[in-house]
This record gives sequence, C-alpha cells and structure tokens, in this order.
Amino acid sequence: MKVAVVKYNAGNIYSVIHALKRMGVDPILSDDPDTLATADKVLFPGQGEASNAMQYLRRHRLDEVIRNLKQPILGICIGQQLMCRHSEEGNTDCLGIFDAEVKRFIPERHEDKVPHMGWNQLTEVSSPLFKGFSDNEFVYFVHSFYVPVCNQTIATTEYILPFSAALHHDNFYATQFHPEKSGSVGERILKNFLDL
Repeated sequence: MKVAVVKYNAGNIYSVIHALKRMGVDPILSDDPDTLATADKVLFPGQGEASNAMQYLRRHRLDEVIRNLKQPILGICIGQQLMCRHSEEGNTDCLGIFDAEVKRFIPERHEDKVPHMGWNQLTEVSSPLFKGFSDNEFVYFVHSFYVPVCNQTIATTEYILPFSAALHHDNFYATQFHPEKSGSVGERILKNFLDL
C-alpha cells in the first residue's frame, strides 16, 4: 500500500511519519500532485497558522490537488481546519471540503485555558474510523480553534463547549486531535484509516 503525507509549511508532520513507521508503514512525504493522486491513502497533518498554510497551499496549487483526491484522505489538527470552508484565524478562506466555519475558543471561566491542551474524551463516535471504539476513549488535543458540531461531525469532545473532534464527507476524514500522540487509541484510529 502506497501512503503519502502532504508536504507543506506546517509543523508536526514528522511525528505522523514516525507513528506510521512504528506501525510498519513507510510513507512518502511529498508535494508532488502525481505522487499524491496515485497514493492509496493520503494524510494531511500539521500544526501552524491557517492563513500562512493556505497561502502556501495555493502558491503550490496543492489546494486544487487535495480537493480533487479520490482516495481516503485524513486531515489532522490544522489539516482538519484547512479542510473547512473558512477559519477565523487570519479571516482565511480554506479548502471548503467540509461545510463548516473554524472558530476561536473564547474562555468563559478563569480555568478555561486557550490553547486547549491535553487528553479529552471522544463521544458520539460514528464512523469506520472509530471501529471497535466505545464512548470513553481519550485522545490528545493541542489547539486554539475548533469546528462547531455540524452534520459532518463523526465524533465530539467538550472543552468550554461541545465541538467536532472529527469530521467526514465522502472520501475525506479529519480529526482535530492528534492520533499520532494519542497512544494505542490513536494507533487504532490510524490503522482503521489505513484499512478503509
């Protein structure tokens, strides 16, 4: 199986590559349209700032490439946010794969810290991505922006308010949390993605 990871100006991509290698998968890191189009599975991970990331994707025409992929693709963290319609971060128009707006967390109490960092529970999971899961699995988050719950939500988490922990539309899947930093639970999600 040929697995590709989208190469662009985002951090944390190598932790996803290392997680895949621990699972016995040797992914290709690439920004080449043909390489991405011919892969069996594509991962679109990263940490970063939405407007800079979208500028890079447009400049390298990766926005069109990602939107036109037909195989299963998994966005992670900012990958999920960039797959939405618009982000409040830098007032940025994004890829528009998910019909959702990315919002900034607004603390409501003194103990509400932004960015949201740490382990939180997944609830209302409904997707082959979460095959074999119960409603009490914990995964690792690091983010200041979130996607509200919408009709493409396939898992929710609550921090300040309920939000989309994962999204799905056609061949596009995405998680706000980091499967590659979520221990055996995250590894199961990556395996389920590769098995799609």
